[in-house]
Amino acid sequence: MRIPLIFVLIITILPVQAQDYFLKQYEPYDEAIPSPEAFLGYGIGEYHTRHDRIVHYLETLAEASENADIETYGYTHEKRKLVMLRVSEPGKLQNIEALQRQHLAFTDPAQSADPQTDLPIFVQLGYNVHGNEPSSSEAALLSAYILVASKHPVIQRFRREAVIFIDPTINPDGRDRHTQWANSYRGTPLVSDPQDAEHNEYFPGGRTNHYWFDLNRDWLLAINPESRGKLEWYHKWYPNVVTDFHEMGSQSTYFFEPMKANGSLNPIMPKENYEDLNTLFGSYFSKSLDSIGSLYFTKEVFDGTYPGYGSSYPDLQGGLGLLFEQASSRGHAQKTPFGEITFPFTIRNQLVSSMTTVKAAVENKALLRTYQKDFFKSGLKNAGGTKIGAYRVEEKYDKNRLKAFIDKLLIHKIEVYKEGEDAIVIPTRQPQYRMVQTFFETYETYRDSVFYDASAWSVANFYNMKYSPLRSFDPGERITDIEDLYPVAAVPYSEYAYLIDWQDYNAPAMLYHLQSKGLVLSSAFKPFTTSVGGVEKSFAPGTLVLPVSLQQKTPEEVHKLLKEAQDTFRVPSFAVASGYHLKGVDLGSRYSRPLQQPKAAVLIGEGVRSYEAGEVWHLLDTRVHMPITKIPLRDFRGTNLDHYNTLVMVSGRYSWNDSEKERIREWISKGNTLITIGGASSTAIENKWVKEELVETVKDSSQQITRLPYGDAEENLGKESVGGVILRINLDLTHPLAFGYTNSQIPVYKNNEVWLKPSKNPYATVGQYAENAHIDGYLSAKNRKDFLDKSASLLVGGQGRGRVVLFADNPNFRGSWYGTNRLFLNALFLGDHIRVPE
Repeated sequence: MRIPLIFVLIITILPVQAQDYFLKQYEPYDEAIPSPEAFLGYGIGEYHTRHDRIVHYLETLAEASENADIETYGYTHEKRKLVMLRVSEPGKLQNIEALQRQHLAFTDPAQSADPQTDLPIFVQLGYNVHGNEPSSSEAALLSAYILVASKHPVIQRFRREAVIFIDPTINPDGRDRHTQWANSYRGTPLVSDPQDAEHNEYFPGGRTNHYWFDLNRDWLLAINPESRGKLEWYHKWYPNVVTDFHEMGSQSTYFFEPMKANGSLNPIMPKENYEDLNTLFGSYFSKSLDSIGSLYFTKEVFDGTYPGYGSSYPDLQGGLGLLFEQASSRGHAQKTPFGEITFPFTIRNQLVSSMTTVKAAVENKALLRTYQKDFFKSGLKNAGGTKIGAYRVEEKYDKNRLKAFIDKLLIHKIEVYKEGEDAIVIPTRQPQYRMVQTFFETYETYRDSVFYDASAWSVANFYNMKYSPLRSFDPGERITDIEDLYPVAAVPYSEYAYLIDWQDYNAPAMLYHLQSKGLVLSSAFKPFTTSVGGVEKSFAPGTLVLPVSLQQKTPEEVHKLLKEAQDTFRVPSFAVASGYHLKGVDLGSRYSRPLQQPKAAVLIGEGVRSYEAGEVWHLLDTRVHMPITKIPLRDFRGTNLDHYNTLVMVSGRYSWNDSEKERIREWISKGNTLITIGGASSTAIENKWVKEELVETVKDSSQQITRLPYGDAEENLGKESVGGVILRINLDLTHPLAFGYTNSQIPVYKNNEVWLKPSKNPYATVGQYAENAHIDGYLSAKNRKDFLDKSASLLVGGQGRGRVVLFADNPNFRGSWYGTNRLFLNALFLGDHIRVPE
């Protein structure tokens, strides 16, 4: 019983007003520099600190001391500043550009940099990527003050031998959402009852950013401005050590690396990273936490297999990423079986680990420099040992999707070269070889079958890129920017009609824009060939038709609006002078169907998976530039659904009563479109809005139960979950949901256990898993046999004059699945013309 007693004493020790709890160890301090308590007017841990006050305090430190300066590296969706405080000796800060150049020499295999140099080590302390894990940003304030103001010999050494970058809040939008919640419900005296509102946020909670994205999964995918700003900063500095501070359940203690063993059979990060350096730094953390009596654990969970975490991305850039997880007070104080855990206690552990990180980095400068130098050299060596000299990516029809993919390569500093007008080449022999592997290599065999997160992340498949390995290649022009890449010919004037290529990723955005300007367009539901500028040209199903004479605007106004839209969205568009086509349907065919403008809503609120809802919102907001109404479930009863022609439901728990179920069924029957994703597709089937079925396991009652060790239960059960796998489906290219695709086989992303049975209606199964469906990621043999081989990915079910589009998989996963966004957007824009033939 001694250990729990010690734990209780520590987490209830000292009122927060006694700042000695945090700061005494590093006295004395420069009296001209205000402490966090003096600046804020309250002690750290008494309240949750707003992001603007955090930034203001760091700006105050930079103004008050020559030991610090500050830069803004970006802005969030809600226009909050993303800042980085630099701390070192004044002379080093004044000479920072020269130090930067010397430091970057260790990332260049062509240069011979000496690891024994007196060059300072570069340490980046990153905090609060999950907004409702708030202790770390408070620790950032304390760390900044200690590192800037302390006159203690240890801190003076840190400033002498290191440049320390402090990113106090990686996710300001989420943090402020949670800060407002926690402070609003703070009681006096504090209420530690876990059932109190203070400890239980409502949807969507503060974990995520403005669009409800988990920014700790976005380092690789770089969808959000917070991540893009951080990556642009990162590749200017390549810090040797990077911290990633988090919180976990209140019933736990504290976690630091080493992590659970990497799930990959042959991890692409060097063994020196995840074994030698992690173990070395772990010895420092254990000693420092032992000294204050904190309990902790290592190695059990939190694998670093996925390369897009804040604690794993640096591992692929010659640095050491370090994860910390603190048991959360989820407010200011909360009861646990071991006593009361307080906000100040959680902050103290994070502070201690912050200072220990700097200590370990400073005391192992030469080792870290040697590792960084060898990392990029070994990348080139590894590339030279493979038979693959490059990857060739070809995309003839959709240059905007190709440009988006190239942009993703460039932000990770991967070298890309043009090959003609339709292809690019990515050489393997380059310093960022390990990132090239991350983009293109796929895996099926793993050391471990249970993953903390996704087990598949080959980015080329996210973008539905057709790629192939090359033994050798002749590099063409190197691509360094996408702005003027693949220009689109300006559409000439016509008084008859215009055709817009639906195969382009930006076509839905252009369609919505033109509809918003009062133009009426139709979609060709059959292919055709016509004359464009005297040249025969074929057009695929889905091609948009803009007839000039049917508009309520003059031909000149129509052309001006189209030209402005094309300048914005860069979608190939063509003028035609006749409706008579050389092959296929004519312009006035009954297969050319007028499109109504989508009026869409998505259900949100308690029980709804905020990630998936946010992905829908983000896609329409940022790429289609189309509003979507977000209807909270608590308001559903009073919502007039007749204002919408499309309703989106994502995975979640929907507690419908019978009248609400009937109301949705009647709304669909009127001719509207319900789009369901993942778990919501199960809901649609269970509520009988469609006559479709789920695949169910048939249990063999005669099969003998095998006795298994209890200690293996968690691992055995966990391996049957589908954490994230890339699968191949066969598309019916004649179906409107597949318009714009040129290949009947495309990759999809599955991170759920929703398995749809192929429809009994022969025309309703739009996408079915291919015979050899697996592309990348872990999927158990049981899931393959019992579910995958019997399932469909995309169905359409009829209900009266309307329809339900059922996605088993997530077409908008993490804002990155450019390859399947089109399936979702087709449902949105073409849904009113989709029929389910009986």
